[in-house]
Amino acid sequence: MGDGEELPASKLGTKEFWDSSYVLELNNFKDHGDVGEVWFGEDSALRVVRWMSSTEAISSEDSVIDLGCGNGMLLVELAEEGFTNLTGVDYSEAAIKLAQAVSSAQQLDIKFETFDILADSSCPLNGRKFKVVLDKGTYDAISLNPDNPSEKRSLYIEAVNSLLEADGLFIITSCNWTQAELVNHFHKYFAVSHVLPTPKFQFGGKTGNTVTSVVFKRASL
Repeated sequence: MGDGEELPASKLGTKEFWDSSYVLELNNFKDHGDVGEVWFGEDSALRVVRWMSSTEAISSEDSVIDLGCGNGMLLVELAEEGFTNLTGVDYSEAAIKLAQAVSSAQQLDIKFETFDILADSSCPLNGRKFKVVLDKGTYDAISLNPDNPSEKRSLYIEAVNSLLEADGLFIITSCNWTQAELVNHFHKYFAVSHVLPTPKFQFGGKTGNTVTSVVFKRASL
């Protein structure tokens, strides 16, 4: 997509959709232990977890927040790899209840709270700062909102910048935006530090990626 183009609006960009989805998944978990859908598949989460576990830029004690954590499975995977300072937020209360139930069932110490990052981007989470900010699909969902997605993306970018420590990293996984588009969207504050390899496809003689995962660091001023 070129500059200024928007994704088609979708119910996937509305809070009502996610509230309804997570109420159903919470009931399913209570009934038979199903944690619900893992967005983009488990491979996408594992790529992020493997990179975070192997890089010298992050330690297991560093503070990590997952924006739009859903059922919390990305944080569960990190906890199982030894990360100890984990926080998940989501604007859906049902998602947070599900994430809390899933992590409690596995006796993991992960903090979860209901929070709408776009509602107060000037001071998200009472001014707390994090070494790593994670996003797996949340920026995509914001981009699909029927009500002024461009403005909402701008609020989100400002909020991410406010949440990060001075030497922090922002790790985003998207299935709607290419690497070049993400770089363009986030260039005000961030530069590419690392690109995680993701599956490629070929169609009509062209090669592309079904999912893009980029690690951003603060750009030099």
